[in-house]
Amino acid sequence: MSPTTLPAPPEQGHVTFLGAGPGDPGLLTLRAVEALANADVLVAEHDVLDVVRTHARQGVSEVHTDADTSASSTPGTGTPQLTVVDGASTTAGIPSMRDAAHLVMEAARDGKRVVRAVSGDPGLDAYAAEEMLACASAGVPFEVVPGVATAVGVPAYAGVPLRDAQGTDVRFVDARTASDRCWTEVGASDGTVVVSTTLDSVAAAAGELVSAGRKPDTPLTVTVAGTTTRQRTWTATLGTIAQTLKQAKVLPSPEGGRPVIAVVGERSAAAQRDRLAWFESKPLFGWKVLVPRTKEQAASLSDQLRSYGAVPHEVPTIAVEPPRTPQQMERAVKGLVTGRYEWIAFTSVNAVKAVREKFEEYGLDARAFAGIKVAAVGEQTANALIAFGVKPDLVPSGEQSAAGLLEDWPPYDPVFDPIDRVFLPRADIATETLVAGLIELGWEVDDVTAYRTVRASPPPAETREAIKGGGFDAVLFTSSSTVRNLVGIAGKPHNVTVIACIGPATAKTAEEHGLRVDVMAPEPSVHKLAEALADFGARRRLAALEAGDPVTRPSERRPGARRRRSTT
Repeated sequence: MSPTTLPAPPEQGHVTFLGAGPGDPGLLTLRAVEALANADVLVAEHDVLDVVRTHARQGVSEVHTDADTSASSTPGTGTPQLTVVDGASTTAGIPSMRDAAHLVMEAARDGKRVVRAVSGDPGLDAYAAEEMLACASAGVPFEVVPGVATAVGVPAYAGVPLRDAQGTDVRFVDARTASDRCWTEVGASDGTVVVSTTLDSVAAAAGELVSAGRKPDTPLTVTVAGTTTRQRTWTATLGTIAQTLKQAKVLPSPEGGRPVIAVVGERSAAAQRDRLAWFESKPLFGWKVLVPRTKEQAASLSDQLRSYGAVPHEVPTIAVEPPRTPQQMERAVKGLVTGRYEWIAFTSVNAVKAVREKFEEYGLDARAFAGIKVAAVGEQTANALIAFGVKPDLVPSGEQSAAGLLEDWPPYDPVFDPIDRVFLPRADIATETLVAGLIELGWEVDDVTAYRTVRASPPPAETREAIKGGGFDAVLFTSSSTVRNLVGIAGKPHNVTVIACIGPATAKTAEEHGLRVDVMAPEPSVHKLAEALADFGARRRLAALEAGDPVTRPSERRPGARRRRSTT
């Protein structure tokens, strides 16, 4: 009699309760990124999902909340509706946030690795605490990955230390759930109080503290959208905060008000915020900067702009297509393998991509470059080669351009160079500077069209309107073609938008299109261009402060205001 084969028990799932921090994606911990990369299901509120989803693997199921409540939500509670988004982009409504615990455990019982991401830290989230208890009761294994608590991270970004050398007592209060006893206790204390509330209710919270014994002249700061480039902080006292917000034209919100963090206390450094506000004083803080490049091309430039506090928005102005006659490229790649060339020179990331795609078509890989010297026109192109598995032998030591490459390129020497030919895969509209220079150095050049550049499709209507209507604070032009193409596909930037150009030729093209050039890079480098724009923003900010004016972005300029030309 053969033994009965029992079905294997289902694989046990696992839940990770993960703190996503107060809003800045850069505040995610390394452990959080690791957990997200291994998740099968991701559960999060909509704003939190925007912070964590970039670290989730492709195809992960997502569970998030809609911004608006629905008829199925409990009336008057403000409990958001859940939406399930799977890999096929189908959606299904779920009645309330309390069903998140059911969804989490259901996925875990199916053997899924679930990440439940919450704003701030899970230990301070009431829903997360309930869901942890539900997992524990059901025998579902879970772990907690702490995050930067909103009540701690936001004051740090606002330049408001919570403790001083005397060891100030710090109390944390959630005004939305605080009892009368809680207000009485914090009112009797002379320590720092960190209040989580809403913009519409902050004046009422200040009144509660005054009623509980705090002096009306006690300093406080109020920060909205903390740790993001939308952050804004007001400094006042408990007695004047209502008037301060009114003068700032902070209007009541129909949604019940945006969450804010208020820091109250004599020693909370509110009076020193002008010296400690490191985040909001970044040179391009909150600037919406248009980068006429693809996301791949603009990656390092956009990261640099973010470090200055800007919000980059990439708009491709060119599209890359295969050459009309691919035979020339095919012969060149075969010649590369058979030893026809001494050098191959890459003048763009797109050239690297074109050669890599042709290699893959023939079943080749980076080993085909063995014995061939490889040159890259600049850092980005070199990085693309390294990602392909090829370390370039030559990258310009100075200017990252064709001219800079020629400065370092060795002349042909028949004694040391067994082959005198260079393979140059390029765009169909490339200039002849490099070819002429290499020939002058004694090299034979196979100048091959590896790809064609065509004008990209117009961006969405919303982006076009922002460009023409002054919705962008600055635009970075990295070549004359980006000027021509952007104007062609989206229209001319509004006259309040700061125009930054990479060099004289690009600036001339911009002026020919009726644009006033405000910033020019000291040398033809995209990173020097971003630095120059940051310097412009810093000088603009300093001038406003010295004049006693509010610091505003160019897009906030009043209609009809005259612009000054300031070229660096």
